[in-house]
Amino acid sequence: MKSKIILEDIKIYAYHGVLPEEALIGNQYIINAELHADLEKASQSDNLADTINYAEVSEIIHQEMAIRSELLEHVIGRIIHKIENQFPQIIFIKIKLTKTVPPMPGEMKGVSLEFEKEIN
Repeated sequence: MKSKIILEDIKIYAYHGVLPEEALIGNQYIINAELHADLEKASQSDNLADTINYAEVSEIIHQEMAIRSELLEHVIGRIIHKIENQFPQIIFIKIKLTKTVPPMPGEMKGVSLEFEKEIN
C-alpha cells in the first residue's frame, strides 16, 4: 500500500537569509512536507506506534526553523536529516520551503525551494 503523510502550509516566522536585515526583521515562511511510508499496519491496528507521528514531524520543522541559517537549502537539509533519522520507515521525503517576502524588487507570492529525497 502506498501511503503519504502531508503537512500543508505550516506558517512560521523565522530569521533566515544572507542579508543582515533579514536576521533583524525576519520573514514569514511556509513549509510543506510530504512523507512516504508503508502505513498499512496502522490502518489495521489503530495504534500510533504503527505510523509516523506527524505532530513530531511538525515539532522537528519548528525546531529547525528556529535555528538561523543564511541559506534555505541548509534549513531544508537539516529538516530532512532529522526526519529521516527519527523515522526510519520513511522511504521518501519532500520539503518545500517558501520565503513569502523575499528582499527583492517586484511583487511576488514568494520564493520557494523544494528538495526531494528517496531513502533506501
